[in-house]
Amino acid sequence: MEVKRDILWRVYLCFLGIVALSLLVLGKVVYIQRAQGAYWRGLSDSLHQKFIELDAERGTIYSADSSMLSTSIPWFNIYIDFGADGLREKNGHRFTSNLDSLSLCLSTLFGDRSAGAYKKDLLKGYRSEDRYYLLQSNVAFEKYRRLRTFPLVREGRNKSGFIAEVTNKRLNPFGLLANRTIGLARTNWQNVGLERTYDTLLKGETGRRLVRYIAGGTYIPVEGYEIESVNGKDIVTTIDVNIQDIAENALLRELQANEAEHGTCIVMEVATGKIKAIANLGVQPDGTYWEDMNYAIRATEPGSTFKLATLLSLLEDKKITLANTVDLEGGTWKISGRTVYDSEKHGKHVVPVKEAFELSSNVGMAKLAVANYASNPNEFINHLRALHLDRPTGVDLAGEATPVLITPKSRTWSNTALPWMAFGYEVLITPLHTLALYNAVANNGRMMKPYLVSAVQESGVTLKENQPTALIEKICSDQTLRELQECLVGVCNDPEGTGASTFKNSFYKVAGKTGTALVANGSHGYAEHIYQSTFVGYFPAAAPKYTCIVVIKNKPFAKVYYGAKVAAPVFKEVADRLMAADPNPDTNPQLTKDSSRFYNAGLTHSMRLVEQTLGADYIDSAGKNDWSGLYASTAGSEAVMNKHLASRQWVPDVKGMGLKDALYMLESMDLHVSVKGSGKVRSQSPEPGSALKKSETIFIQLD
Repeated sequence: MEVKRDILWRVYLCFLGIVALSLLVLGKVVYIQRAQGAYWRGLSDSLHQKFIELDAERGTIYSADSSMLSTSIPWFNIYIDFGADGLREKNGHRFTSNLDSLSLCLSTLFGDRSAGAYKKDLLKGYRSEDRYYLLQSNVAFEKYRRLRTFPLVREGRNKSGFIAEVTNKRLNPFGLLANRTIGLARTNWQNVGLERTYDTLLKGETGRRLVRYIAGGTYIPVEGYEIESVNGKDIVTTIDVNIQDIAENALLRELQANEAEHGTCIVMEVATGKIKAIANLGVQPDGTYWEDMNYAIRATEPGSTFKLATLLSLLEDKKITLANTVDLEGGTWKISGRTVYDSEKHGKHVVPVKEAFELSSNVGMAKLAVANYASNPNEFINHLRALHLDRPTGVDLAGEATPVLITPKSRTWSNTALPWMAFGYEVLITPLHTLALYNAVANNGRMMKPYLVSAVQESGVTLKENQPTALIEKICSDQTLRELQECLVGVCNDPEGTGASTFKNSFYKVAGKTGTALVANGSHGYAEHIYQSTFVGYFPAAAPKYTCIVVIKNKPFAKVYYGAKVAAPVFKEVADRLMAADPNPDTNPQLTKDSSRFYNAGLTHSMRLVEQTLGADYIDSAGKNDWSGLYASTAGSEAVMNKHLASRQWVPDVKGMGLKDALYMLESMDLHVSVKGSGKVRSQSPEPGSALKKSETIFIQLD
């Protein structure tokens, strides 16, 4: 009995211990669930859920005429949650009943797989209960819009399981056009240009979304936990797409013809400082040209275009008059062991100051500067500072270089610093600085701040508008200004002027200055004879509307390198096309006839019908050709209808056509068309007869 009692006592003791332990465990479970439940559930969620950022839709950059220069295009990644309750209810009846029709629609839309292959893949995902099955990536908006109308998908996310993840891609519809100035907006790329300067406005405010991680490291959004992003603001630039296209193509042709290293062309509106075009092209390793750097805001030695600042200082200080003479010594002059050379041989000696400027004589400007400022160089330098040539222009582009202007206190100052500064060496300024100075002369002495953005908008509503700003109200006296204008006109029109041959047959007057500067090439110094060719000026000279600068850095040992031969032709092409398109008789007094009034073009059948209906007399030489042009005969008594040839190898001529005919012809050749104005086609770019490139954009101006 004693043994039995001893065994039972031990059994009861173990039982009571087990009961006590069970009660303790149960109590701990209740405590964890009730008292600490929220904490542990939150900790669990933090391991499997988190907030991710939602990028806002980036704002659009527009040209002055509201053409899109840079915009964000939505693309979609399409996923399917095969574990969605609505998709699996009633044993997946909704999924199976729509499977065949959905597979057929997907195959038709994307064309990458057959309907049977889509059905097989969808069934596989459904059976594996894949919670984040990738159906398609990088789906364009138009295809996504059609996808939403498909069977099953149209029933919504909860019932279909379809999830669309939106990403935005930055697109420049015009490709090369002002690409560097507009800038980049890409992941892991440093933005430049306007994209960088106005990044805080363009990017908007980032949103947040709660996501839950599932197997495989992927995640799915949690419904109802999303903070919407705020879209970025839009900016409207001062750039005119037509002028930009003219400048870009004119510069490109010259760079290719001369195999130059790089170049820039800037067109500014005289009265306001608005930059209407800014082209920057550099040669690539494969020999093509691209907008790789913004050469317009990089500082270089300006060369002879800087002589305008020297002449302004001398005239304003009344050190000289234009009638005073200077001995050019045949084009060479020795000073302090160095020799000043004139770029072009002329053999002249004593000439008036005006002629020395028109000849672009380095000797003349150097001797005048030394004779009048050697005892007090700061008197000359103070003029340069007053012209803002020692500080950035303030243009709304990040990365503008700061000019380098040496003084007698600088380490590099020497006895030859002053004479070399007089003709554009020993000083570094950007092409934009030079342009601003010449624009001030064109604008009756008022120096305008260059700018590229005219307004900030949100949903089409203007939030802020930038107004023209004067940096200097008057750069010099009226008398000095008149003399400077006289000299600049002389450069392009007087027989001795370095730009006279370029503008000899122009139907309008140009005022400007050539420049040819020898450029150092790193450790090679000046041994490779690399020249920078420049032309800067304004037009029409009598009533200036635009100021333009062209700067081209030539290849080593280039055969042609003078500013008048390399840069001036680009300037002239830009000016010719802008003046030809200007209908204002006040700024274009020598244009007496608009040739488009005597020329019409279109479908031959339609034109014959119009002529017959009107009972007009005309000579029909179009034959069976589809397109024809109608123009006045030389005698003027009858109109002539002649065939209008169109080839898929060359850009067709649509001048004189109505918009309907022009669009039909151009778009039938797989060309994109950008239209401005109304009426008949007055001008087009690229020009007729240029090599036709598929999907190229053609700009047409109607009037």
